[in-house]
Amino acid sequence: MSTHLLNRWYRKYFSDPEGIILAVLLGLGFTVVILFGEMLAPVLASVVLAYMLDGLVTWLQRQGLGRLSAVLMVFIPFVVLTLFLILGLLPLLVGQVTQLVQELPSMISSGQQRLLRLPELYPQLISDAQVIELMATIRSSVTLLGQNVVSLSLASLNGVFMLVIYLILVPVLVFFFLKDKAAMLAWATDYLPRERALAARVWLEMNQQIGNYIRGKMTEIMIVGVVSYVVFILMGLNYAMLLGALVGLSVVIPYIGAAVVTLPIAIIAYFQWGLEAQFGYVVLAYAIIQALDGNLLVPWLFSEAVNLHPVAIIIAVLVFGGVWGLWGVFFAIPLATLVKAVLNAWPRSEEAPEQQAAEA
Repeated sequence: MSTHLLNRWYRKYFSDPEGIILAVLLGLGFTVVILFGEMLAPVLASVVLAYMLDGLVTWLQRQGLGRLSAVLMVFIPFVVLTLFLILGLLPLLVGQVTQLVQELPSMISSGQQRLLRLPELYPQLISDAQVIELMATIRSSVTLLGQNVVSLSLASLNGVFMLVIYLILVPVLVFFFLKDKAAMLAWATDYLPRERALAARVWLEMNQQIGNYIRGKMTEIMIVGVVSYVVFILMGLNYAMLLGALVGLSVVIPYIGAAVVTLPIAIIAYFQWGLEAQFGYVVLAYAIIQALDGNLLVPWLFSEAVNLHPVAIIIAVLVFGGVWGLWGVFFAIPLATLVKAVLNAWPRSEEAPEQQAAEA
């Protein structure tokens, strides 16, 4: 009986050659990324940036420009903006990180003094032994952080070398991905089997979905980051640029990122003002920014995206992030959408009732 059920299930979902071809192509694609993802990181970064810029190039072409002219009009400002971010904003962020690390010992000392007062203020809730254990945990965490900073500084030379490689390779790859997009797609198509109608249908759907997602996500990062920085600087919060950048990057990880970034914002505001009203205002402002992002900005930017349940999004972030790290986290939603599109488009062979009765 079980053998008949397995045979029936196999014939229903794997009897169509186009479905088999789609499964093989997906398997090859995932295998290449898993095995060579780190090696191909500059290529993946270039593909993401090319997707982000391609919509504007296509719009310029509709206005009557040639492909090369449209690419140059988009690519040159992109390079200028990238140089501004790297040479202008990055040193400021590094400076704020350095300042925060220098002030960390005094913040920890102040925190320990406040912890020692807790058993006097709340003897029913916390004891001296719990405070001592908590302070020991904090000291070990700080020691571990110092060791990580030292190891990071020792590896900084290799990081600078990789940064130089990225600065050279990525713009070149982005330019050619934009300029020769049609030729590259035609070349890749020549190596695909003829029975690829199902794969082509899924590709066309996902090509538009991923392009819209990347452009929307980059726009969301910039808007949320800039708004957060402006709000924090107006409220007088220390390290406003660093915290604004963290809030902007937190939108890459849906739900989880917003919760994680709450901790550094609350800690810095607490050590700056204590439990005064200004601390509550900062936390309230951050909550409003997250509410506006989730209920106004995201529906507007991703109105064409396939609707996914929050549980599916969190599972996708955990699974693809565990497999591909940061890239898996960034592409968790479009990859989950790809899985959903493949399941919806997968061919099914319905058996006749007489055949089902005979097998039963």
